[in-house]
Amino acid sequence: MRSNNLGSGRGMGKGGGRGRNNGGGYSVGGNCVCAKCGTKVPHQQGIPCTQLKCPNCGSPMIREELLNDRKK
Repeated sequence: MRSNNLGSGRGMGKGGGRGRNNGGGYSVGGNCVCAKCGTKVPHQQGIPCTQLKCPNCGSPMIREELLNDRKK
């Protein structure tokens, strides 16, 4: 008899999806793009583009691949 509530199933209950972007991350390289003026800067691994401000206008940056995915 088990005393805890842990099951022995596959663990694919509620929330068992693959997450954002179907579980696939974006490549290591790429660019961060300003959504307002289009300025591009190289993406730095470990620093989300959304934490960066555009060097030209100060608006938040977005990952170039994400911007391209939204246009599709």
